[in-house]
Amino acid sequence: MTEPSPSLTALTALLADRATALAGALGSPLAPPAYLDLVDQARDMDGVAEQVLKLCVQQARDAGHTWQEIGDLLGVTRQAAFQRFGKPIDPRTGEPMDKTVRMADAAERAVAIVTAVLEDRMDDARPSFNDEVRAAFTDKVRGDALASVAGLVGAFEGFGEEEPFVRRIGDHTVVDVPLRYEAGDMKARVAFGADEKVAGVFLLPPETP
Repeated sequence: MTEPSPSLTALTALLADRATALAGALGSPLAPPAYLDLVDQARDMDGVAEQVLKLCVQQARDAGHTWQEIGDLLGVTRQAAFQRFGKPIDPRTGEPMDKTVRMADAAERAVAIVTAVLEDRMDDARPSFNDEVRAAFTDKVRGDALASVAGLVGAFEGFGEEEPFVRRIGDHTVVDVPLRYEAGDMKARVAFGADEKVAGVFLLPPETP
């Protein structure tokens, strides 16, 4: 059995310390402002836990376990597990692909574009599109897509409670925006190219990776 790496050992020790501190704070009488301190401590602990999970997933991969096994364990598809934890290699260069999201306003821009599309304000949305999307995303395409969604889940009721999910996939920054409909949930996916223009807009079932 492979011994855990020093970095994983250090992180798990740090996580244990944070959990102990949070448990101690929870066991003490709290004045209202102190609840924000609990949120801050829990957020820090969540960040450490995410690092621990990433290292554990990498060790599982190094030991020969598949993305399917890891996805099944985490309750997601193998593609979703790979997108979250994988280290893809760029076939053009042979180098690890950069997964850093550099568009700080990607979520806000995606929500604004989705809102404009849903509210039939295409003149507000189209300036953000690249040339290919601007040519392809006609009013008819928009109407047909919304009609198909209405046939599946009814009328649009608003945005979901979860925050938009932003990540880097290849050369694109991709944002999933949760949507609520009268008979089910959907999500809008907006993909931004390297030039930060919209390279794709989709309405998808929420389980789509």
